[in-house]
Amino acid sequence: MNLQHITYLSLGTNQGNKLENLQNAINLIDDGIGGIQKISSIYKTPAWGFDGDDFFNICIKVVTNLEPEILIDSLLKIENKLGRQRSAIEGYQNRNIDIDVLLFDNEIILSKALIVPHSKMLQRKFVMLPLAEIAASTIHPVEKKEIAVCLQGCDDSSEIQKLNEILERPIPISEKYNYIAIEGNIGAGKTTLANLLSNEFNAKMVLERFADNPFLPKFYEDKERYAFPLEMSFLADRYQQLSDDLAQFDLFKSFIISDYYIFKSLIFAQVTLQKEEYLLYRKMFDLMYKEITKPDLYIYLFQNTERLLENIKKRGRAYEQKIEPDYLKQIHNGYRNFIKTEKSLNLQVIDVSDMDFLNNQDDYKNIVNKIKQF
Repeated sequence: MNLQHITYLSLGTNQGNKLENLQNAINLIDDGIGGIQKISSIYKTPAWGFDGDDFFNICIKVVTNLEPEILIDSLLKIENKLGRQRSAIEGYQNRNIDIDVLLFDNEIILSKALIVPHSKMLQRKFVMLPLAEIAASTIHPVEKKEIAVCLQGCDDSSEIQKLNEILERPIPISEKYNYIAIEGNIGAGKTTLANLLSNEFNAKMVLERFADNPFLPKFYEDKERYAFPLEMSFLADRYQQLSDDLAQFDLFKSFIISDYYIFKSLIFAQVTLQKEEYLLYRKMFDLMYKEITKPDLYIYLFQNTERLLENIKKRGRAYEQKIEPDYLKQIHNGYRNFIKTEKSLNLQVIDVSDMDFLNNQDDYKNIVNKIKQF
């Protein structure tokens, strides 16, 4: 799991559509840096240290798993993306966006790329006012005083006006959902995505224990003989695991992500069991399903059959290598029918056939944004 850090950033703009500049920066920080927990009011301030148009300034509180050097590099890229053009001329200048790191946890950082706490923050009311609004009791790691106390000692006499306009805070996945279940066909990337999301958003993971099932290798050798004991053992294990893990929520985690949902038991049973076996199985399933906590979001990863076979071959589980394309298509049809008929779940389908979200960061961020915007 990646460590979560708290950083406070100062954002300023005095060119173009200032409100739009700040909102665009907030959205890109949410996409590439981490979840935004707080946004201060907007403060209109005169240009500081040079003659120029008035600035709109804010401070934001961000939770990030980026280390300081990567953080500052990522912020510079966001500035460039928003059209920030730096000049060789010395001194302060007009700018459409400026993003500064004020605080990073309670660390003191002195490097070529970054100085934290920001060396001039205590002298600038346009920084200290919005920062005190959202971090009054936070301790300045050098002064050893609360930010609210540091503000009182700021001798900047600039006139500052608090504006009524409000910027929109992107809602992090960890605040929107308590429990996300990720589903998909064999080899769709369920566990991979669950791991990535868990690391980024500090979620508790519930992973399917398929490797412990003694019937699974036997099933791929003789489906007719071992289908019923396999599906019954999976059903019992999934029910027990979800019941136990969902009941014991970890106070140090933001939310829960599982790489399966118990309904997959019914989908696979429809494909593998004979009619009489399935009817018996369905009775057991219905009894258990009533007791299971429903996810706030159910994600189905669609992957075409060709890619599924590639992924299955790549991960190299010996007992999976004989899986036929027709079997995968049957499983997908089962999920498709489930998606069409199941009305009680908040269900999102994401097509990942042309994505490599493990190795391509843009593909992964694309999926995260789809989940955020759903």
